[in-house]
Amino acid sequence: MASYETVLTRREPVAEGTMAFHFARPAGFAHAAGQNVLVTLLEPPQTDSQGDSRTFTLASAPHEPELMVATRMRDSAFKRVLKSAAAGTPVRIEGPNGLMVLHEDAARPAVFLAGGIGVTPFLSMARHAAKEKRPHRILLFYSNRRPEDAAFLEELKRLEQANPNYRLIATMTEAAKSSRPWSGETAMIGRELLERSLRDVKAPVYYFAGPPGMTMAMQSMLEGMGVAESDMRSEEFYGY
Repeated sequence: MASYETVLTRREPVAEGTMAFHFARPAGFAHAAGQNVLVTLLEPPQTDSQGDSRTFTLASAPHEPELMVATRMRDSAFKRVLKSAAAGTPVRIEGPNGLMVLHEDAARPAVFLAGGIGVTPFLSMARHAAKEKRPHRILLFYSNRRPEDAAFLEELKRLEQANPNYRLIATMTEAAKSSRPWSGETAMIGRELLERSLRDVKAPVYYFAGPPGMTMAMQSMLEGMGVAESDMRSEEFYGY
């Protein structure tokens, strides 16, 4: 596995309890949209039993000058250090890894199923598809509790203007608890929503990423709809 040293350049909140971290792109580093890296803090001022490394999907696209990851800010030593780290703090990046990249056959639609911060690989893929003018029909189903929890929601909406082949179907399952108005979908990502939104549920290649429980639920749902296992691409992430 290739290893690179780089530095944190900046950080920003992207939703309630969620932050994005930007790193300088190391010389010689290249990745495909949808891949991930292992990020290791070097000599952190604190640590715990979970260690100094985490796997993150790159939310930035391959053509962008910086590398960006986004994560829920849970209470671990790793995330406390990262949240308070100054610009210029060194880290090690190993990778890229992962095979969940856009399929070659543009005649088949791509359907992305994302819950919460599991949207990161799909942000990278949607950004890159718009930049490269990929001919694939892309539908992103993006579920959150409230709009406040939905990282990159506005950018994902704007990408519909940049790429006429791309469509966002965002759903807020606890919209009534939001301080913002919401007139979109409120159903969980499930068979009814997919069948209502797709002409032929067996035509696309499906992609889903998230914690193990979410990926297992999506796989079971798709199997129940008659989708072949070979038409599913998924990755599990532990310990967000």
